[in-house]
Amino acid sequence: FGSVESVKAVSELYMPIAGKVVEKNAALADSPELVNSSPYDQGWMIAIAPADPAEAQGLLTSQSYRDKLKG
Repeated sequence: FGSVESVKAVSELYMPIAGKVVEKNAALADSPELVNSSPYDQGWMIAIAPADPAEAQGLLTSQSYRDKLKG
């Protein structure tokens, strides 16, 4: 659905399920650092409407991702 650029690289972004982007976080245009400093609050990138809501049932919650990273 897009890409992010840092000093070292440009990385492509992919949606984990099929859907339509219904909202973009306009605040990121002026404050892109929010992606790193507030990813679960002010730094969100997009909101989507899933093509098949049942697909979302297979996704991890943010807490589940954090738990996996801790090992």
